[in-house]
Amino acid sequence: MNFFNFEEKQIPLDDWVQSFVDWLVYNHRDIFQAIKTPIELCLKGFEWVFTTLPPIAVILFFVAIAWYYAGKRVAIFSLITLVLVGYLGLWEDTMITLAMVVSSVFFCAIVGIPLGIMSGRSDRFELFLRPALDAMQTIPPFVYLVPVVMLFSIGTVSGILATIVFALPPIVRLTSLGIRQVHPELIEASLAFGATPWQVLRKVQFPLALPSIMAGLNQTLMMALSMVVIAALIGAGGLGNPVVQGLNTLEIGLATIGGLAIVLLAMMLDRITQSFGQQ
Repeated sequence: MNFFNFEEKQIPLDDWVQSFVDWLVYNHRDIFQAIKTPIELCLKGFEWVFTTLPPIAVILFFVAIAWYYAGKRVAIFSLITLVLVGYLGLWEDTMITLAMVVSSVFFCAIVGIPLGIMSGRSDRFELFLRPALDAMQTIPPFVYLVPVVMLFSIGTVSGILATIVFALPPIVRLTSLGIRQVHPELIEASLAFGATPWQVLRKVQFPLALPSIMAGLNQTLMMALSMVVIAALIGAGGLGNPVVQGLNTLEIGLATIGGLAIVLLAMMLDRITQSFGQQ
């Protein structure tokens, strides 16, 4: 028997994975629908707010936040960005993209910050979690799309789920790093004065780790925006649509304005969220 016969497939891993996913879809669809429901409700809520409010109200809201946290220059840049995407005819797509990004980052924060805190406080849990985070960061984003579509069908919610998986690792890693960088003497002093472990976490570790946590939130936001175009391939709306449509029909102008809107939106949100960390 030739153990190095590579001309034919020896390990049918693809068949095993296909059978496993088919089994999940057939036997546990109710679980996946339960996972899908809160994400869909959150997305519809944000999307309703951004698309129902008059554009001037949305523009003033972001300009005010940028002015308060990041200063006059970022506020002016935010104003120019939002007015420009409106004049390009991409206002509704931009608001859908904002709703998708905010929903994705919201769930990443809900899941990622507790995981990061647990990882920062436990070496054993961090050792268990690290391979999963490595896999999530190294697997190409397109690979996420096939199981997500099979388990949750096509649509914007599936795009958000793929985005959550893709954008989760930075906030987990940087939260863990921030917790671990708190000086041990501060923790010992808190315990010596009678603080409970929960009080140490809430009043010492978490506030001191907050700049690192906000940096992780910023990176998660940027990665979520980078998934916009890819998520459009499975029916997600937003600014990915003109890019994908321009690619399919070779309309360079349409793809250009879609890509420009994504870049400007990413720069605006990046400057604003960076200022949160500095505050």
